[in-house]
Amino acid sequence: MPFISRRVYRNSLSAFAFGAVALISSSTFAGEKPSLFKIITIKDEVVVGLAPSDVDKLKGSDAEAIGKALAENGQVSLWQFAVRKGKDGELEQAPLHRVSILSQDSLRVEPYETPLRILPAE
Repeated sequence: MPFISRRVYRNSLSAFAFGAVALISSSTFAGEKPSLFKIITIKDEVVVGLAPSDVDKLKGSDAEAIGKALAENGQVSLWQFAVRKGKDGELEQAPLHRVSILSQDSLRVEPYETPLRILPAE
């Protein structure tokens, strides 16, 4: 095992920490990925996402905020997301159109994870 001086070790550790902070900072300033949710009913499933204006109306950006809005208002309008091929040929989740979700007794809202790039809703 090669000998590494404390100075080299400390400098490489500092460079790693600086790189990690820069990466985290750049992703924060670039904006977070939009949150996607799957709305599940007895007959259907739909993947939806929130636009910044939706987050303000719902007073949150999680499944609980959507559930509360459905319970209080009986319906909520969100962006439906679908998979498409981007300009670079890669698959991506993109907003398709606005949909109205009506409250039902057998409706479930859960977070939806995807390995695909997510385009923001307007």
